Amino acid sequence: MKDDNQEQLTVLQEDFPTTFKNKLIYAFTINDDSHKGLLKIGDASIEISGSFDRYSPNCKELNQAALERIKKYTNTAGNAITLIHTELAIRVKQEGSNNIIVPFRDYDVHRVLKASHIENVVLPGTSGKEWYKVEKETLIQAISAVKDGSATLKAGEAVTFTPIVFRPEQRDAIDQTVARLKKGTRFLWNAKMRFGKTVSALQVIRELGYKKTIIITHRPVVDEGWYEDFNNIFHDTDEWIYGSKKKGSTLSDLLEQKKKFIYFASIQDLRGSKKVGGKHQKNDSVYNLAWDFVIIDEAHEGTQTSLGKRVIDELMKADKKKHTRLLALSGTPFNIQNEFGKDEVYTWDYVMEQHRKKTWDLEHFGEANPYAALPEMRMYTYDLGNILKADVYQEVEDKAFNFAEFFRTWTGSPEKDGDIIHAGQKIGDFIHEKDVYSFLNLLTKEDDNSKYPFSTESYRQLFKHTLWMVPGVPEAKALKELMEKHSVFGCGAFKIINVAGGEVEAPLDEVKESIKDAVKNETYTITLSCGKLTTGVTVPEWSAVFYLSGTFATAASNYLQTIFRVQSPGCINGKVKEVCYVFDFAPDRTLRMVSEAAKISRKPGISGGGNREGLRSFLNFCPVISVDGSEMKLFRVDNMLQQLKRAYADRAVRTGFEDTSIYNQNLLNLTDLDLKEFEKLKAKIGTTKANLTINEIPINDTGLTDIENEPADPAKKPKKKELTPEEKARLEELKKRKAQRQNAISILRGISIRIPLLIYGADIKFTDDITAEDLLRDDIVDKNSWEEFMPAGVTKQDFKKFLKYYDTDIFIAAGKKIRRIVAEADELPPTERVKKITHLFSWFKNPDKETVLTPWRVVNMHMSDCLGGWDFWDEQHKKTLDEPRFVNQGKVTEHTLNNGDATIMEINSKTGLYPLYVAYSIFRSKCPDISNVSVDKQRVLWDEVVKSNVYVICKTDMAKSITKRTLLGYRNIEYNAHAFKDLLMQFKEKPEKFRKQIVRGSFWDKNEVKKLNINAIVGNPPYQIMDNGYRTSATPVYNYFVEQSINLAPQYVSMIIPARWYSGGKGLDKFREFMLNDDSLRVIHDFPEPADCFPSVQIKGGLLYFLWDRENKGNCAVYTHRGNYVGNKVERPLLEPDSDTFIRFNEAISILYKVRKLNESSFAPLVSSRKPFGLDTQYRGKELGDILLYQNGGKSYIDYKDVVKNKEYVSMHKVYVPESGSGSDVFPHPIIGKPFVGQTETACTETYLMVGPFASEVESENVVNYMMTKFFRFLVMLRKPTQHASQNVYQFVPVQDFSHTWTDEMLYKKYNLTDICSNCSNNNTYNHKYNINLCI
Repeated sequence: MKDDNQEQLTVLQEDFPTTFKNKLIYAFTINDDSHKGLLKIGDASIEISGSFDRYSPNCKELNQAALERIKKYTNTAGNAITLIHTELAIRVKQEGSNNIIVPFRDYDVHRVLKASHIENVVLPGTSGKEWYKVEKETLIQAISAVKDGSATLKAGEAVTFTPIVFRPEQRDAIDQTVARLKKGTRFLWNAKMRFGKTVSALQVIRELGYKKTIIITHRPVVDEGWYEDFNNIFHDTDEWIYGSKKKGSTLSDLLEQKKKFIYFASIQDLRGSKKVGGKHQKNDSVYNLAWDFVIIDEAHEGTQTSLGKRVIDELMKADKKKHTRLLALSGTPFNIQNEFGKDEVYTWDYVMEQHRKKTWDLEHFGEANPYAALPEMRMYTYDLGNILKADVYQEVEDKAFNFAEFFRTWTGSPEKDGDIIHAGQKIGDFIHEKDVYSFLNLLTKEDDNSKYPFSTESYRQLFKHTLWMVPGVPEAKALKELMEKHSVFGCGAFKIINVAGGEVEAPLDEVKESIKDAVKNETYTITLSCGKLTTGVTVPEWSAVFYLSGTFATAASNYLQTIFRVQSPGCINGKVKEVCYVFDFAPDRTLRMVSEAAKISRKPGISGGGNREGLRSFLNFCPVISVDGSEMKLFRVDNMLQQLKRAYADRAVRTGFEDTSIYNQNLLNLTDLDLKEFEKLKAKIGTTKANLTINEIPINDTGLTDIENEPADPAKKPKKKELTPEEKARLEELKKRKAQRQNAISILRGISIRIPLLIYGADIKFTDDITAEDLLRDDIVDKNSWEEFMPAGVTKQDFKKFLKYYDTDIFIAAGKKIRRIVAEADELPPTERVKKITHLFSWFKNPDKETVLTPWRVVNMHMSDCLGGWDFWDEQHKKTLDEPRFVNQGKVTEHTLNNGDATIMEINSKTGLYPLYVAYSIFRSKCPDISNVSVDKQRVLWDEVVKSNVYVICKTDMAKSITKRTLLGYRNIEYNAHAFKDLLMQFKEKPEKFRKQIVRGSFWDKNEVKKLNINAIVGNPPYQIMDNGYRTSATPVYNYFVEQSINLAPQYVSMIIPARWYSGGKGLDKFREFMLNDDSLRVIHDFPEPADCFPSVQIKGGLLYFLWDRENKGNCAVYTHRGNYVGNKVERPLLEPDSDTFIRFNEAISILYKVRKLNESSFAPLVSSRKPFGLDTQYRGKELGDILLYQNGGKSYIDYKDVVKNKEYVSMHKVYVPESGSGSDVFPHPIIGKPFVGQTETACTETYLMVGPFASEVESENVVNYMMTKFFRFLVMLRKPTQHASQNVYQFVPVQDFSHTWTDEMLYKKYNLTDICSNCSNNNTYNHKYNINLCI
């Protein structure tokens, strides 16, 4: 094996090896008796410059190239070799009216000699076939004949047909298939692109003599290729004919000719037939015919859908005697290979091909190398995400570079675009046009040290014709327009061809014609595609593919099909393609694709070590080179596996430990006891669904661990088409195991997504590794901290049972990455440090409603709206800014965040993000001219702020450690933080003691301060604690934090809390009264939809943040947020006259005023309290009885004796309405359920409320109609913050005269209202996204 450094030097001795080289023909003899009179005729590559005339036969350059080639495959002493002749292998060929230069090869010369009856000589004991008993003059004549297009040495005998000579692997595939199909029914060719599947498959037809063959494919464009190869294989016989719809031959035409035939059809056309569930009456004759042979080209495409499978089943079953045979052809059969047994698959991959190419001359001395025309592939990776350093291009689910976002175009819809079109742009332009243009500049910037493919003229010569993959049709169109404006790509030397969508009618013809013109004019072409021309077609001149689309999860089949397009043999101006390139701008994706291409994922029964060798072989023949600036680095096996491990660790961090790579293979081998433990855990935390789905490489099967899989499973690789009962049972068992694994992961996820924050805060040496088991150590996570950050009821002993399912390597690597990011941030100036730390927090997850981690975006929204300060987001809080902006809220800002002497406290810090915002804002008040302050001075000022201005109270030591990490990283600087293990208890039972303790300077080691003067208390307190009630019953606790904060007598309090207190409820009535009657509450920002604030957490009734100002009493400024829209600000009292409830929507005040102006009775007394007949939700009646009972989920019957209360209402007319709406308890929610008339002799359970009673059924019907109006539902909505609709939510609704019906029009007229916006109450749902337009 080569030394690694030597290998690096060998591969990288040229940045980009030359793609196309000339060929020369050479002839030599060996000076011994056995070779006397014999010449060996071969060819070699040579890189020439300038005119061909400079390279006359037998010149020094040609001779040197020939000798160098000869020495590579012969050990004969140099002095025993005599070079007889060398000559450039080029000839002029007439194509239409043009003359073009094309190369020829040694076998063309051999063919002329053989046609002239000069046979090759096989020497005893050798396999060489390139020795000929000819004189030098005869050799030169043969070369001249090739140049003239003559078939023999006789001038004028033109070449009419070149017979196909199958390469050894093609012959093997044909022979194995013929043998197998004589006794079996199906076979798969897992053969790489450019294998020659069509000619080989046609040869199978010929050798087996099939009379009726059908070729089906999902790519109808390949019809032309099949027809061309048909003429080559059957050129000497009229026994077979070929037909397809494109060729104008129907199946009936073929049948009428009474010959053997081959019929080509597309799967798309076939699946349109009613015969297989399609919509059209067609192709019946195809399905009714008993086919001898079915060939599926590109079998991985379109065959796994239900319609695709039915097409194949119908074609196969037409022959009742089961004589039909099937051959599946695919270069990437990842999704179908398990359908074939191990004796039913022939495999030929890129490594096999390139190995045969390299060793051919050594093993077949003297014989023409049939693989010489197949280029070597090289892959270069560039980290575009790292180059651009823009978070907006991080893919949300994949956490990889987001090409779709990078190339996103304007649609003209602000909702879709997230913005209005910028000045100077139009629909269809790139949203991030400046970045895309910068990328084009990067590719073309002329710099001697640059390693980008278009940065120098010599590089551009290598990549004259390239294929660029982009995300979609609009993106391709926009890229073409932008490239044509670019200084290099638009200079006139590049033809940009867009084959995406319908821009060109015949994409392949357009590309070929453009390349032909470019070759003639010595210019360049770039083909833009989002899928076209990536399967089943050949563009020989393409030398590179640029992969600018897809994600980390891109299907390997699509990727490999595309990149191997450029490995087609090709020639330009007499030069032959020897090297081709892939440029991928998402490195982790590149490594995953290489791993799949090399089949690194271990198959049953194969050990990890063997797969390392497989990967080593692949990298040997397809070097993967990482480019970083001017440095190129060759990937070797070990560092590639390490990089893969790092890639998965990186994904684990970026997904907040949602990625499944953090788990090992133990989840596939769960015992009954293990499953019981998972069920116990599920009872405590339930199941959760991850936010991402990707194609995985089982990295544990790549040699990274010592885990060994069980022996090969016959159910996965059946030897026969029909599985035995035992095999079927085994296959079902494997499916069950996979399902169990997925279920187990969905349970473990509830714990796993909480781990990153614990790693982040762990108070241990930075250099120490953290394993999952380390989290059980009390010195890292104490008992109280565990209870705060882990799911309720899950103990350390519980977690210990599940440690065995975490992959140790990935876990440790992920932990290192989290902590390394923090350590790197410590070296940055404060502004950059804040950005880096908060970016890390964007990867951490909100596990549940009890553990809400306030996103950095929300901290900025809250603080800037209430206290002002330095906001790192734009005004709409959609995007982060390169530089934060200052928000001035007047005197409140001057007293707090723009005050270098302020004291700001957070009660219940969990992440430290509120203290971080506070510290940065005060830091900037002390450092106004930051650009002229050294980094060292900035750090000194930062430390002073943390030490003097910021105070933190936490519930646990872990929360305290996390806060320190956020403020100070791993630096040992003094800060003000205390952890109270019984914080909530102190609020409830010892509030005064707590208050006195907190404001005492000595408590904070500030002995010079007698009493702490707190300017503001901020934060996001815990919302609720589980109270062991029915199902998910919980008790609110945020009220205690608000009350205690106010009791500490700060000047300001600003917190973000749930909005359910607006209408009181469980444990909140006193708090509601306290808040609504406190005129120090000066600002409320209300979010009826919690997702507008916390996108991933549902909070019943919505959220708000407020500003409480002790010294500035008066009306409250109320803002209502809906999506990205903020409603008009209205300064108003929190309680309207004669109201005990806060009216949430500013627009409703005037409407309510007009309604209440008439002083009508409230509808509320007509509505019963809960359990109108004393029967709870779980109560169930019986099949027969005196009274019809409406219950949860349907109806039943009861007797009078079963009614607990209000028996007198049973026989009266009434109305029933659901006590709560359907669906989750979130906003917007159904305002009320559908009411219905309750007949006499009926009752209901707690599921419903009763309205009435009424004098007649007519009155009941009129009440139902009234309850269905927009007017009624709008007034209910004003008092209904959640899905529950108890009696008090009807308080604002006036009673009407129910002797007649009511419509909205009648009600609007009565109360002098115009149409209430239909979005407010139509369809039972208040669903405003951007505006409320209540017309009054």
